Amino acid sequence: MTQLPRLHWSTLGDDTGGLEHRWAALWNISVDRGSAPALAPKDVDLWVISAKGAWPPPELNRMMAEVAALPILLGLKPDAAPMDPKALSEWGSLGSVRWGLLGPEPPMPGLRPRSGTTTQLSASQALAFGLVGTSAAMQDVLARARAAAATRATVLLLGESGTGKEVIARAIHRMSADSTEPFVAVHCGAIPENLLESELFGYNKGAFTDARKDTPGKFREAHGGTIFLDEVGTMPLGAQVRLLRVLQEREVQPLGGGAPVKVEVRVVTASNVDLWKKVQDGSFREDLFYRLEVVPITLPPLRARKEEVPFLAQHFLNRKAREHGLYPKALHPSVDPLLMSLPWPGNVRQLENAIERAIVLSGTRPVLTREDFAFLAERMAEAPSTETSAVPFTPMAADAFAPAPAQAFGMDLPAEGLDLNQVVSDMEKTLMLQSLAITRGNKKRAADLLGLKRTTFLEKMKRLDLEDSEATEAAE
Repeated sequence: MTQLPRLHWSTLGDDTGGLEHRWAALWNISVDRGSAPALAPKDVDLWVISAKGAWPPPELNRMMAEVAALPILLGLKPDAAPMDPKALSEWGSLGSVRWGLLGPEPPMPGLRPRSGTTTQLSASQALAFGLVGTSAAMQDVLARARAAAATRATVLLLGESGTGKEVIARAIHRMSADSTEPFVAVHCGAIPENLLESELFGYNKGAFTDARKDTPGKFREAHGGTIFLDEVGTMPLGAQVRLLRVLQEREVQPLGGGAPVKVEVRVVTASNVDLWKKVQDGSFREDLFYRLEVVPITLPPLRARKEEVPFLAQHFLNRKAREHGLYPKALHPSVDPLLMSLPWPGNVRQLENAIERAIVLSGTRPVLTREDFAFLAERMAEAPSTETSAVPFTPMAADAFAPAPAQAFGMDLPAEGLDLNQVVSDMEKTLMLQSLAITRGNKKRAADLLGLKRTTFLEKMKRLDLEDSEATEAAE
């Protein structure tokens, strides 16, 4: 028996009119009748969403970064009032979607070609890439990346150095239907000008003095997948002409002659300089610029999304500890506001390096404090302001990195006396809560901070009525 493709219908509270039964001949259908949409299951082949109103629900915008290349059909009732252009634009901004009428005729399978199972970019996978999508700016970046991944459109990534342009390029490849094909990264600025063309487009034996054998070049290596050209603004004019031909004809001409070779490849380029200014000064071809700027994605600097800093810091903390074979460390709660207040001129790359340095130099201490980041004080104080900064920065004094003063427990005995057992119990409770906050709920490491065995720590939690929920226990 042939297995039917699966369709998931989010009605947003509308009556289906029994259409799901009429469509059952072509589809295995599941219906989400809630007014607030739920994310479509992972094995769905088509997601139908009833489109109504001027704006899609906010939940849908947040879900778009999760669904990768899943075809989406926005359905309108035949008798519905026409949408105005603004409403159409708002719904269309969900990503690479199609429109259709909800009627007796079922949607046709194969709305958008798919090559096998596409890899979805979930929130946890985004963090594994070093990406965090909590800010509105990064939500827009992830939504554009998801939309681009559903096609083979050329993508131009713009942003300051260290903002994660290659990470986004890899995410686009990972979300695409061609995720199992090659991903080839080329850093154009690191290759001498006289070698760049042969590196990219290949060459035939005898094309030049050291050409002892035929070499395919990076474009042919990336055939079927994605090629990422970083620092494309440094490319010499001769190589720009050849790149333009590849984008126009989808074929490469190896150095040394011979027939052109067809290539099917997604091209993602990146630049940390304003390419339009380079067009105006004559160092970058205008026709190539328009070919590259099909899907532009601008990555915001880290200072413009400071709310993501604690999540990125914790991610790098765990990853770098594993890389160096060290016992996992924790960040003291006072470190988060400090890191969020810094301008990070080197962006995510600088934050990653700062976390790694603090881990290595902290020795065997299990908790990183503000003092471990004191090396940033002088550099940050001298950091020049930038016009693109979205967060005002006032240079900080070095003592801002000093450890927070410990809470004092000294007290005078009141005239009427006190309950010593209660005071000791309160002190224990305060210290245990602080240790759990520092270790972000990891009871084994919290016990280590207090010099206790884990079993003793758990007994005290029970006695002091600090037992956490089953979810926290499971997460540990």
